[in-house]
Amino acid sequence: MAMMHLRVVSPSRSTTQVLQVLDVTPGATNVVLLPGVARQPAGDLVQADLARECVPDVLDHLRHLGVPEDGSISLEVVDTAIGKAAVRAEQDAPGEGADAVIWDEVVSRTGEDSTLTWSFLAFTVLATVLAAIGVVTASPVTIVGAMVVGPEFGPLAGIAVGLLRGRMIVVRRAALALGVGFPAGLLAAALATLLWRGVGLVHASDLAGQRQTDFIYHPGWFSFITALVAGAAGTLSLTSNRSAALIGVFISVTTVPAAGYAAVAVVLGRYHDALGSVGQLAINLVGIVAAAYAVLLAQAQATQRRRAQL
Repeated sequence: MAMMHLRVVSPSRSTTQVLQVLDVTPGATNVVLLPGVARQPAGDLVQADLARECVPDVLDHLRHLGVPEDGSISLEVVDTAIGKAAVRAEQDAPGEGADAVIWDEVVSRTGEDSTLTWSFLAFTVLATVLAAIGVVTASPVTIVGAMVVGPEFGPLAGIAVGLLRGRMIVVRRAALALGVGFPAGLLAAALATLLWRGVGLVHASDLAGQRQTDFIYHPGWFSFITALVAGAAGTLSLTSNRSAALIGVFISVTTVPAAGYAAVAVVLGRYHDALGSVGQLAINLVGIVAAAYAVLLAQAQATQRRRAQL
């Protein structure tokens, strides 16, 4: 059961209309009105549980009423809903909750994940250094770990969302996160490799004949195809609120490993391999953004067609 809890601070003049919107929404239940309890912003508090597929239409109606200008709207996922009313609301709601795209939720999640923060920078640096360790030790397990730790999918999805929704500030913010994060990771991995070489832990010959990691610096058509498929899967998991699927996406794409390999290869003088790794990184970044944009565009068009039929 996919339910979401809606909380609206409504100006008193709009409360009756807000309740009317919920009354005619087939997937709404547990509607509660607390008159005059809100202080900042001032107004009435209206709460309800909604089937996920009904949320986009309800939000559109609330915007039309001007609620966000003088009040506020918040949403949170209901983990468990017990009762016949909740079951009936889910059954009465048109469509499937997993297919519903709540654009406000998508914009909020990608906006948060696309911001250059100390934690984003730290995860990128740690993931790239971890990838470098996997490269010099020829450890596929360590490289997979670096893939999971890397936070780069958030900004890539943010670029796609920003381009589709015309929010260039989101695009610039995401590009900044990637533009600072990857160079910082490359620098950290290169410095680590210099240290390892200085103390005798790493030698140029360590990269020779490594069959387990040659996929990182040998980009090809399947690199781009993998990026497209992974980008599409990641975007679907984002819009359908199925975060568990993102782990598979992280393991599928060669972004952080390519950055780690490039740093190691440059320090050890294998410039051709470093160039191939940079190419692999670029292919994956472009492919993920292209696939994410295509999936979001298809979902937006499907939403428009569904609304036109109502």
